[in-house]
Amino acid sequence: MEAKVSPEDARRKAELLAGGPVLIPEGFRLPFPASLSTAGPEAGLATAVFSFGNTRAKKEISRHGGEFQLVEDRGRLSIFRADRPFIDEVRLVPTLMHAPYQAFVNIEHDCMYDCKFCGSPRLGKDVTKNLTDDRIVQMILDSSAREGFSAVAFTSGVPESRTLTVERMASLVRRVREALPDVPIGVEPYAIRPDEIELLKAAGASEIKINIETYDRDVFERVCGKLDYDLILHAINHSCEVFGRNKVCSNIIFGLGESDECVMEGVKVLANMGAVATLRALRVTDLNRQGLEEAIGQLEKVSPERMLLLARNQKLVLESYGLSPLGFKTMCHACLSCDIVPFWDV
Repeated sequence: MEAKVSPEDARRKAELLAGGPVLIPEGFRLPFPASLSTAGPEAGLATAVFSFGNTRAKKEISRHGGEFQLVEDRGRLSIFRADRPFIDEVRLVPTLMHAPYQAFVNIEHDCMYDCKFCGSPRLGKDVTKNLTDDRIVQMILDSSAREGFSAVAFTSGVPESRTLTVERMASLVRRVREALPDVPIGVEPYAIRPDEIELLKAAGASEIKINIETYDRDVFERVCGKLDYDLILHAINHSCEVFGRNKVCSNIIFGLGESDECVMEGVKVLANMGAVATLRALRVTDLNRQGLEEAIGQLEKVSPERMLLLARNQKLVLESYGLSPLGFKTMCHACLSCDIVPFWDV
C-alpha cells in the first residue's frame, strides 16, 4: 500500500518531531488555546498540531525561542528553520481534548510505577486537572458536540491501585458508551490480569493499548523496573483474543539504548499476536531528563533517519501479518501527530 504522504513531507515531519520547539511570533494569536497535556510525550508542555502535506505533527510551542519559527505572511502560515523556509504552508489543527478529533482524557496523572521516560507523575499540582468522573463525562459530552469529533479515549497513571484504576476507567467507559452508543472508545490502562481486560471490553471499549514500552528486557528493568515485562506481554496477547486482531496496540519507545534489531523483534512478536506496535521516539524534557540519565546514562538523540527507517521496516512486518495502524479509530494511531505512522507517512 502506498503512503498517503510524499517522501519529502514524511522527512519534514520526522525532522520536526526530532527537533526543538516552534517559536510563535510576537503578536500572533493562536486561533484556539494551546494543548496542555498531562500525558504522552508532551506532558507538561504547551503544544499545537501543525498540518501540512496530508500529515500532521504535534509540537511544543514557545514565545521565547525555538529551533523552528512559525511565520505569518498575509494570512498564510509557514514554518522556517534557521531563518530559511522549511515547510511552505501549514495549518493549525484544533485538539478537542489532547488530540485532533478525539476526546482523549488522562484520568489521573499521578503514578506509583515511576517509569523514567514518563513526565506525568512529575507535573506540578498547578498543571494537573484533578478531574472528577462527573466532570470527565461532561467534558467528553461537550466535545462530542464540536465539529470533527470522532472518538473517545482514556489513559491513566496508577496513583495507588492498578485494579481500582482499571475499574474506574471501566466505569467511565460504561457511562460514555451509554451516552454515545456509536462512538469508538479506546482505553490505555496498565492492565495485566485477564479479568481486567475483559472488564474493559464488557464496559464498551472498542480498542485497547497495553504498553510494553521497550522490548529490550535490560532497558525495561532499568526504566520500568516496577512493571512486569512478562505479564504485560501475556496481557497484550489476551487482549488480542478479547478485542480481536488489529484492535490492540502497544508503545515501543526507541532511543533508550536498544538496537534496531530489538525494536523490530518486538514489532514482530506483537504482530504475531495480532497487535500493532506504536513506535515512539523518546522525547526528553526537563521533567524526565534526570531520571533517564540516572537509569541509562548519556542520552543519544533520536535522528529523523532512524524514525523513518524503523517505520518503513515496521510497514513490511505489518504487511506480512495483514495488520495496519490505519485500522484504528482511537488513540495514537488515529491521532497521527506524534509518530511516523506506517502506511500513512511511509
